[in-house]
Amino acid sequence: MKIPQTVDKLRKKITKTVFRKEEKPEQDLNPIKKMELGSPVIKMEQITKRFPGVLANDHIDFEVRKGEIHALLGENGAGKTTLMNVLYGLYQPDEGNIFIGGERVELKSPLDAIKLGIGMVHQHFMLISVFTVAENVALGLKLSEIFLNVDRIKEEIDELSSRYGLKVDPRTKIWQLSVGEQQRVEIIKALSQGADLLILDEPTSVLTPQEVKELFTTLRSMTDQGLSIIFITHKLDEVLSISDRITVLRNGKVVSVVETSKTNKKELARMMVGRTVLFELSKPPLNKGNVILKVDDLWALSDKGLNALRSVSFDVCEGEILGIAGVAGNGQSELIEVITGLRKATRGKVFINGRDMTNHSPKEIIEQKVTYIPEDRVTEGLILDFTVADNLILKNFSSHPFSNRGLLNDKEVKRFADELISEFDVKTPSAYTPTKNLSGGNLQKLLLARELSQTPHLLIAAQPTKGLDVGASEYIRKKLIEQRGKGTAILLVSEDLDELLALSDRVAVMYEGEVTGLIERKKVSIEEIGLMMTGAKKM
Repeated sequence: MKIPQTVDKLRKKITKTVFRKEEKPEQDLNPIKKMELGSPVIKMEQITKRFPGVLANDHIDFEVRKGEIHALLGENGAGKTTLMNVLYGLYQPDEGNIFIGGERVELKSPLDAIKLGIGMVHQHFMLISVFTVAENVALGLKLSEIFLNVDRIKEEIDELSSRYGLKVDPRTKIWQLSVGEQQRVEIIKALSQGADLLILDEPTSVLTPQEVKELFTTLRSMTDQGLSIIFITHKLDEVLSISDRITVLRNGKVVSVVETSKTNKKELARMMVGRTVLFELSKPPLNKGNVILKVDDLWALSDKGLNALRSVSFDVCEGEILGIAGVAGNGQSELIEVITGLRKATRGKVFINGRDMTNHSPKEIIEQKVTYIPEDRVTEGLILDFTVADNLILKNFSSHPFSNRGLLNDKEVKRFADELISEFDVKTPSAYTPTKNLSGGNLQKLLLARELSQTPHLLIAAQPTKGLDVGASEYIRKKLIEQRGKGTAILLVSEDLDELLALSDRVAVMYEGEVTGLIERKKVSIEEIGLMMTGAKKM
């Protein structure tokens, strides 16, 4: 790959020796290093942060001890990330104080936080893909720290990798690394800057189960050596397996601070949501009707021109949920795109409501009462700069009663939006709030509200609860079961096997573009599905 000239110039600046004899090492301002295990390294008192129309943090008290993993738990939009952005200097609090090592501090920028030994790994990584690991680490250092050039930095990365089990080659370019390896680079960046308190924002949201296990081993190694970790998440199983203490937030307030060994999943869920959460949902008996979707010997190409679908055949009936299981990248996305008219089939047929809709336009597919909840709600499902009301009428803004002679009927739009906001419990200041201001769970509720308001014959749901907290996930799953009871045919694509087994009436397993099994839910185990997902077994 040819590196652009501007990137090449930056690389030369990084790798160039910049030793300056007249510079003296800066005094170590990090008070966390000198503290004893178990003592409070940071205290946040009565932290309050407001945004227009939202009280994100409401007089929060929060404390972390040296050598512990402290989980910050809460629903989407509970205020977790906002609180940590205050601690990292990205936001300044409207009220409250921060103490490090017993001394009150003002964190006006991340640079202030870094100097005091605080590092943060954001949910979305901040790496330059065409640079090596060492070059990305160098970008985070002060100029005076690069005086031994990149070779010295490579040695430091190797040392950190060995000490904490962060396996990564400093000579490898970022684009060549897996997501899990890229996360290790972000952690190494923070450690190389002298972090003794590490904030991890939803660190497992993009990792495979194996990568999560490796991350947890690394985190334990770090705390064993005196580092402190704040673990922001909404995943209860992970909290119970990795943390020492838990602070639970709800609606911007602290609900409880508990020792992990003295609580359980149901209690944590109740504290998060404010009510008892059902982890096992009851589902009425199957009442299948007519075939709504029929896929027959379907083939399609990937973006690379290779066969992504190979002779795929199945059907979905009224009142039935058919789950599609499989590791990501085995043809699920291409299958959905062909059915919804977003990708051309090279062979085979797609029948909807008994009509041949193969390679018809998305508009024609929608007219067949097909609705779609895409995996990426932000870029594919919603327009974030539009208001909540605008997003709710995206599919029928030109129809009665929302349009009259080419002009929008604002009164009807508002009435319709308010009804759906209430029915689907979308937490928003108003129907005219910009959609980008909503939390992830409320974005998904908004998307679900719009699609279900179309009274679909066929609903296609791709990863409908991905990235959502336990309360929002329960809500979405209940709505899918409710829609099944109304006679809608539902095609559910999910990498969450527990979710698939809980919701589906039948399960189709995909491997390398083929259906390796199509079985009744009651006749299959999670172990058998796992074998079919790897191509080791067919049914």
